Amino acid sequence: MRTDDDSWDIKTSVGSTALFVAAARALAGRAPDAPARDEFAELFVRAAGPEWVDLLEGRAPEHPLLTPDFGAQFQQHQIARTRYFDDFMTAAAAAGIRQVVILAAGLDSRAYRLPWPDGTVLYELDQPQVLAFKRNTLTAAGHKPIAERHEVAVDLREDWPKALREGGFDPDAATAWLIEGLLIYLTPAAQDQLFDAVAALSAPGSRVAIEQMDPLPAEAVAAMSEGDDSGSEWVSMIYNEPRTDSTEWFAGRGWTGQRVRLTDYIRDLGQTLHSAGPQQQSLISLVTVTR
Repeated sequence: MRTDDDSWDIKTSVGSTALFVAAARALAGRAPDAPARDEFAELFVRAAGPEWVDLLEGRAPEHPLLTPDFGAQFQQHQIARTRYFDDFMTAAAAAGIRQVVILAAGLDSRAYRLPWPDGTVLYELDQPQVLAFKRNTLTAAGHKPIAERHEVAVDLREDWPKALREGGFDPDAATAWLIEGLLIYLTPAAQDQLFDAVAALSAPGSRVAIEQMDPLPAEAVAAMSEGDDSGSEWVSMIYNEPRTDSTEWFAGRGWTGQRVRLTDYIRDLGQTLHSAGPQQQSLISLVTVTR
């Protein structure tokens, strides 16, 4: 169960979800028609321990990520949203934005794998143990970031804008913000506080990409809570409550935006939706707003 002052490393609580998501990206990226690929995802997963290596090598057939219902859908979800946010970053760079902030960066590897123009400065915010795991794993493998990468080790429930500014962030420069796989782990009030901070730090021309999720139906929460360990653990980490729609929140403050349902976006990519099992994908939207 979450508490107001809980913390985590890469293998515990919210941190462990970054590994789970990286494993999904690694597996989904193996498909010949994968809409995106993250060549660093497998590196992170293998560095996490033998049980994760077993998953990648097919020696854990009962793992939730390998099931034909949940696993197939979740892999599709992760690789599709990777494509959406990769395209967002590429478009922001093409528009001349040279400052990027990734909130709750987890095992995001975009600083290392996207073709950033010279002069791009990228800030990654997360718990110190999570950032250290990523840095140590990539350094040991001989990889260097393409953008000028800055770690900001901070809990997003604390005064992260202060930590970001102290890390070199320029509030007068247009910024591309990424809020991926985060909001469901914040209370609705904390989400709105996060949006307030992002808006306050955003110069004209800034853009924000957001993944949002509608609350799970009560019956789905009950089934997960009584089901396998991974589902019940995940439900205990999220705040499954009604919250402000991100597109409407920013629109009400003069931003323009667009929102697409994940299921529609997957179809737009030419992919066939995996229809077996719970339809969690239908609750997820991908949003881009511009100031």
